[in-house]
Amino acid sequence: MVLAERENLLAAGHRACPGCGAAIALRQILRALGRDTIVVSATGCVETFTSPYGMSAWEVPWIHSLFENSASVASGVHAALEFLREKSSVVVISGDGGTFDIGMGAMSGMFERKQNITYICYDNEAYMNTGVQGSSATPYGSSTTTTPAGKASFGKIQPKKDMPAIALAHDVDYVATASIAYPQDLMKKVAKTKEIYGPKYIQVHTPCTIGWGFDSSKTVEVGKLAVETGLVPIYEVEKGKPMVVKKVKNKKPVEEYLRFQTRFRHLLKEEQKDIANQIQAICDKNIERFGI
Repeated sequence: MVLAERENLLAAGHRACPGCGAAIALRQILRALGRDTIVVSATGCVETFTSPYGMSAWEVPWIHSLFENSASVASGVHAALEFLREKSSVVVISGDGGTFDIGMGAMSGMFERKQNITYICYDNEAYMNTGVQGSSATPYGSSTTTTPAGKASFGKIQPKKDMPAIALAHDVDYVATASIAYPQDLMKKVAKTKEIYGPKYIQVHTPCTIGWGFDSSKTVEVGKLAVETGLVPIYEVEKGKPMVVKKVKNKKPVEEYLRFQTRFRHLLKEEQKDIANQIQAICDKNIERFGI
């Protein structure tokens, strides 16, 4: 069966914002995983919009963990399944706050133990659930409530943390990046994790209409621009095999991506042009580094 034709395991009626990239990602991920899956999610957007008190949008077994320990809880589930000799897939689906920052230590331990768990980060580049505070996934120059742009600041002054590289440094069996704008690519990568025994990491770029500041009908368009500019490279690395990179035929200047979003529009002013140029340099470096 074609992956896109599989049953939808995210029930209708969840409370995600219109145009929510994380909700789009979740639907694609669950289609690829199928019913024989146990999901663990840290506190975050996905947890809040899928599980208001007394309700659940999940059509698979799902566990809500603390912000910092989704990987540890998944490790416990994995150990229990091994003891029971059951073979359900164990998958973490957590945001960038619970991955890049608060839960990084637990994830590192999971990788080090070489457990057969897939960790999927839906990356909306800030703490969206609690008020659009900056995280270490927030890109350079972005305005958030804790890195506000104004007369004294141009937004976040640090570059985005390279979590896929950190996963690769743990000798993880499969590491991939993906975007909700390319659903077939994302679903194929998620499905591939079921064929690989060991730890896996997938980072999914998930535009946030509220936190990024764009019209809710433009989620996929914004996601594509991130890839077409080279700002978000799409690739996969399976242990022992060469990196496979998604090529971009018609590359776009990063300004096209920046002007779509209120979090970056301050960079289009003449006095901030040097910051926009630095972000273009990041894109150019990615294009050269990954052969995009």
